[in-house]
Amino acid sequence: MPLRVIVNADDFGLDDEVNAVIVRAFQTGLISSATLMANMPAFEAACELAQQPTLAGRIGLHVNLTYGLPLSRAIRAERRLCDAQGGFDLQLRQRTLRLSPSEREAVRQELDAQWQRCLAHGVRPSHLDSHQHVHNIWPVGDVVARFAREQGVPVRLARNIGANIGPLKRVFKTLLNRRLKQLCAVTADHVCTPLDLKHGLAPSHGVLEVVAHPSALDRHDFGDAYLPPGESLVQLLDQHLSGVERVGYAGLGDR
Repeated sequence: MPLRVIVNADDFGLDDEVNAVIVRAFQTGLISSATLMANMPAFEAACELAQQPTLAGRIGLHVNLTYGLPLSRAIRAERRLCDAQGGFDLQLRQRTLRLSPSEREAVRQELDAQWQRCLAHGVRPSHLDSHQHVHNIWPVGDVVARFAREQGVPVRLARNIGANIGPLKRVFKTLLNRRLKQLCAVTADHVCTPLDLKHGLAPSHGVLEVVAHPSALDRHDFGDAYLPPGESLVQLLDQHLSGVERVGYAGLGDR
């Protein structure tokens, strides 16, 4: 299979500035999808913007367990997940292998609350990923993947392309991604950041998802949080993915 690429912008709904950048990135064809934060201040505005033809069907849920206030109640009592005031304060290590039954149920309820808020505002998420990659924590990923399967949508794999992925991390990511694939459909075969592309690590086949956090450089260009200040995301994608088909998630759900 020749290489195809999904460029997904995380953090839609974070604030008005992020919303404006993401909409413009859609309009220029820079990105092919975005993921929505259901508990952030600009969420409702993002849902209105998501009705535009350019965005329709290309908006997923950016599962958030680390920033702001939860939308459900049970998770607020879990001290490894929230602080004493009920705000998100995730205390799970990256290599955590187990959640207690009450923690697991609380994560499930919060995930459902975020999903339902999207539906209530006219957006049915096309896919799932997570803020600060929390579904790369094994037991959280298990909950997210099972939920994705129930909803019939794919989930993002753990980043599996990068110069800084050492042998032990590679083994962990391989096992985690294998587990995610057992539980649900996935968005792509390969996952990387713009910085990984800069290092010349683009694969030659399959579907690649580029995890982007675009920012405005000027009216016609974009930077990215993963790149040095002032460096062009547009030029980077043109340089390393020239001629590669840019796709969304339509038709990829049965992968």
